[in-house]
Amino acid sequence: MTTVFKVREPLRQRPLRLASGTALCLAASFGLDLPIPVVAPVFAVFLLATLNQPLSFKAALGLALVVMLTTGCGLLFIPLLRYYAFPGVLLIGLCLFLAFRYGLRGGNNLVATFLVAGLTMISAAGTADYQLAVTVVGALVKGLLLAVLVLAVTHWLFPEPARDRAQAAPQVMPDAEAGRIALRAALVVMPAFVLAMTDPASYMPIIMKSVSLGRQSCTTTARGAARELLGSTLFGGLLAIVFWFALRLFVDLWMFFLWMLLFGLLLARRLYAARPQRFRPGFWLNSLVTLIILLGQSVQDSVAGKDVYSAFAVRMGLFIAVTLYACLMLQLLDQPDRVRQPPA
Repeated sequence: MTTVFKVREPLRQRPLRLASGTALCLAASFGLDLPIPVVAPVFAVFLLATLNQPLSFKAALGLALVVMLTTGCGLLFIPLLRYYAFPGVLLIGLCLFLAFRYGLRGGNNLVATFLVAGLTMISAAGTADYQLAVTVVGALVKGLLLAVLVLAVTHWLFPEPARDRAQAAPQVMPDAEAGRIALRAALVVMPAFVLAMTDPASYMPIIMKSVSLGRQSCTTTARGAARELLGSTLFGGLLAIVFWFALRLFVDLWMFFLWMLLFGLLLARRLYAARPQRFRPGFWLNSLVTLIILLGQSVQDSVAGKDVYSAFAVRMGLFIAVTLYACLMLQLLDQPDRVRQPPA
């Protein structure tokens, strides 16, 4: 799925909108004690980074229908995964392939992302406990509603100039190329989904990370895979460590908001940089998503009385393993193209 970032001029509104919206959504999600509170800010990042204007009523209704479709399909897959696990996993893989291919063939990238996240998270949770699946459904719906509300508020606070509100037409890939990249993205997500089926409550963040990697793998070449995917994962983890120790200086929801605003501004300025830079926008976007997931889970571990540092180390190790696997998939599935090219 290709995300278009237009940076014809250094607009100050976009970094401010992305940073303030992410911080507001994160603070509101934890303040309201939403189930799986990192879902809302992750959705907000995708919405704010992709859209240059608030959603219209028709678009919001369309997203609501997507959520209904996603939750319904995810719940329907639960009996199949419980009693016929292998065919169920294959069917989920097929659905992921179709969702990624839909985005690459000019479809709505947000819709494709929500389909992938909903199908994997809900169906994996339901294999262990139906009530957990219902909790995930509630988390997705409430998280999306909060993200859409924050999108409207931030566009009101930092409006986009009228000349820049038009969205660029989505890039449409050739059918064969879209199919290959969609297969690659689906293979990136599948191991995390299978792992989460063994213990959904513990591995739900791994699914969210793999969805972000699958999305990023659609715009990353094999040559830059290690730098883009692994580099952004490690950088996001480093930022999460710095954020955690900064937050410990004064533990308060307002400080949580302000620190997130600061870190979000640092990444958003790079994301919307007008000058050419070493890393593409996907690097900074994935770093921000990794930061939110790792930090949010550490906060939840602290509230639950768990050992935050050991849990972070295990989670970070899994993130790195999933990222290395994603790099391997990019290398393997890009190999035929590299062989067919004549030597320079």
